[in-house]
Amino acid sequence: MQANGLWYTLLESEGIPMAFETQENRIVYQQENKVLAQVTFPIWKDNIVNIDHTFVDESLRGQGVAGQLMQRTAEELRRTNRKAVATCSYAKRWFEQHKEYADVLK
Repeated sequence: MQANGLWYTLLESEGIPMAFETQENRIVYQQENKVLAQVTFPIWKDNIVNIDHTFVDESLRGQGVAGQLMQRTAEELRRTNRKAVATCSYAKRWFEQHKEYADVLK
């Protein structure tokens, strides 16, 4: 669900709502101004970004947060008509496993 520039999702293990904020060239989840999860995708050239880093705090690992970040990133790239190259190892694996988002890759 999206509202006010935030994407809301539930933390898999606990059903806790998480608000992912889309900022310029990154999607981030923060609590008390501390980044707990993020994916960065700086501009590479023209309308192409480089998905270069995925981070999930140790307290949230193993709960599907990185996958949620990648899904939100792919949807944001579609929404803004951009393409991506993935140099982040997690992003590469995620796209290999989620062929339904192959159209966003350059």
